[in-house]
Amino acid sequence: MKDYFKELLEYSHYYNLEIIKKFNDGDLEFMIPERAIKLLSHILNAQNIWNNRVMEKEDKVNVWQNYEVDKMKSIEIKNFKETLDILENEDLDRIVKYKNSKGERYQNSLRDIIFHVVNHSTYHRGQIATEFRKEGIDPIVSDFVYYKLDN
Repeated sequence: MKDYFKELLEYSHYYNLEIIKKFNDGDLEFMIPERAIKLLSHILNAQNIWNNRVMEKEDKVNVWQNYEVDKMKSIEIKNFKETLDILENEDLDRIVKYKNSKGERYQNSLRDIIFHVVNHSTYHRGQIATEFRKEGIDPIVSDFVYYKLDN
């Protein structure tokens, strides 16, 4: 099961980096949809928050804070490495108790949290694709089955 979650995390990481690369290519300068930046920043923030919850650390980011495009790659790499470390060293059945951004208490298994992180990222990458299309920009095709063709 851990190998499967590792593959899902690698898939998510790969396409987050592809979007960041597209943000940074010269063709999109001054054309990057602001909402796309907001959504990718949100993906990065949410994964960081979930990593912190699992590691019982205090959240230091706001779930909707924006990042400069040139900072996104290093944040994505850090998040990915932390989540992989959690996956490798923790029991997937472990129950994680946490507070949400409103201070409400919840608990979920680590398995469900890791799935949520991947699923949440996929959802918002779809929204980023929509923002690209609105601006006439070809979006990154980030379907899992396409990822599997190349990896």
